Amino acid sequence: MSTTDLTALSGLELMRWIQSVRPTEADIPSIGRLLGMRFDEVEHGRIVMSLDTRPDFANPLGTVHGGIGATLLDSVMGCAVHTTLPAGVAYTTLELKVNYIRAAHTGGQKLVAEGNVIHVGRRTATAEGKVVDDQGKLIAHATTTCLILGRD
Repeated sequence: MSTTDLTALSGLELMRWIQSVRPTEADIPSIGRLLGMRFDEVEHGRIVMSLDTRPDFANPLGTVHGGIGATLLDSVMGCAVHTTLPAGVAYTTLELKVNYIRAAHTGGQKLVAEGNVIHVGRRTATAEGKVVDDQGKLIAHATTTCLILGRD
């Protein structure tokens, strides 16, 4: 499928296409490929992604840098919003609020993030998200406000 074809897809269709090509294996430059994110579940208004931590994710204290959690949260919440948008309509993050609960380890720990839409209006949308570790313990939770672009 060419880039031109992708512009004709709704947000939900695009997220399902991305899930099917597995960004970690595809030759598509993206933050998902860089961090090894996997699209585990894609539904209207809901996205679940996961990644496995690695030593490259370490902060100076040796645990996973908060930016990894924030990026994972920004991705699931933004993509959840995107699933509600028609073809030709995009979004961008206006605000991201992250609460960190506990540290994650860098040694291959699976982190799972879920993003859910709260509200979609004409110009803005809101969503919430959380990241849990492979034991189901909460690592971080967040909210976002997204600006909707391309709507008349």
